[in-house]
Amino acid sequence: MALAQRLNAIQPFHVMDILAQAKALESTGADVIHLQVGEPDFATPMAVREEGARAILEGETFYTAAKGHQPLREALSDWYKRTYNVSVSPERIIITPGASSALFIALSMVLDPGDSLMLPLPGYPCNRHFVELLGAKAIEVPLDAKQNYYHSADLFKSEWNEDTQGLLIASPQNPTGHVLSKTEIEQLYALTKSYGKHLIVDEIYHGLVFDDANNNKATSVLQITDDVLVVNSFSKYFNMTGWRLGWLVVPPGLEEQADKLAQNLYLAATTSSQLAAVRALAPDLDTHFQTNRAEFAKRRDYLVRVLTEIGFDVLGEPKGAFYIYADASKFTSDAMAFCKQVLAECHIAITPGLDFDPKAGQHCVRFAYTCSIDRLKEACERLKAWLER
Repeated sequence: MALAQRLNAIQPFHVMDILAQAKALESTGADVIHLQVGEPDFATPMAVREEGARAILEGETFYTAAKGHQPLREALSDWYKRTYNVSVSPERIIITPGASSALFIALSMVLDPGDSLMLPLPGYPCNRHFVELLGAKAIEVPLDAKQNYYHSADLFKSEWNEDTQGLLIASPQNPTGHVLSKTEIEQLYALTKSYGKHLIVDEIYHGLVFDDANNNKATSVLQITDDVLVVNSFSKYFNMTGWRLGWLVVPPGLEEQADKLAQNLYLAATTSSQLAAVRALAPDLDTHFQTNRAEFAKRRDYLVRVLTEIGFDVLGEPKGAFYIYADASKFTSDAMAFCKQVLAECHIAITPGLDFDPKAGQHCVRFAYTCSIDRLKEACERLKAWLER
């Protein structure tokens, strides 16, 4: 049976291969330390879980509007005001089943078959896959780790062509942990506007920033302009991965277009998840999430130091998210084979850089510090002993 040609452009996640092998190892009784998947190890706060359970038990199980539960959109509007001191109308916020749905809506609004979109490398693989799925082309622009992955507007401009419809960036970035400065974002916005095109910004790791000089906050592009598409999620900072809930902020005037896509793509996000998310945004939980952020900062500091001592070259300065991207060329020129060997012989699961950069990622690996300090210490001790053999 013939299938759509577009499927040929979509590659599987290499990390899912590692995860499947890790699960198989665990089924034999092996103690596997998971440093591969980008999922916080902190459970959703009890108050949020209770609200979700209450919604289900009390029969609040019907559709919301496609663009989302109005009280949740209002709570997000309040959150933007409290967190960034910006005014974002609830009407510009579209609630989605996970951030991936928000990204797909954003890309669907700006890309036609034959168009192209700029993406930085290394970067999250779904971004290029979604672009290709829509019949467009991903123009991937390699960034320099020696320059701390600085997003130079001149670099993107040099790759721009007549079919380019805009630029997709992330801050904090997966896999490098790079947090874009306000200047970087301003210059990238100016570049896209000079061509009359679009800037899409992935902010799903906002809140998970370790930068004392900037009060541990990333700049939101919405502090600069309303004329952008912003993707965000309840998964990372709010510890709600399994609830599958994200959101998209659209520029004024594009609300109906985004709503139309939401109606056709998924009808509505899960109602109980939306009701629980209203509770997650309440100001009294800010301290809880900031305590988790501080714990991630301790893990980051420990892992950067010890991985460097072991012999990995940490790439850039990871100031956000919960990842460390490292050059492992002292040990391998085949990241996938290296990760499989580390799993088989050390029982440690890490991610090959191929997922984030098909070329330069051949000798890179990503560590996710989504487990306790004690588990990170155990992983580093195993890895050090194995590498010294």
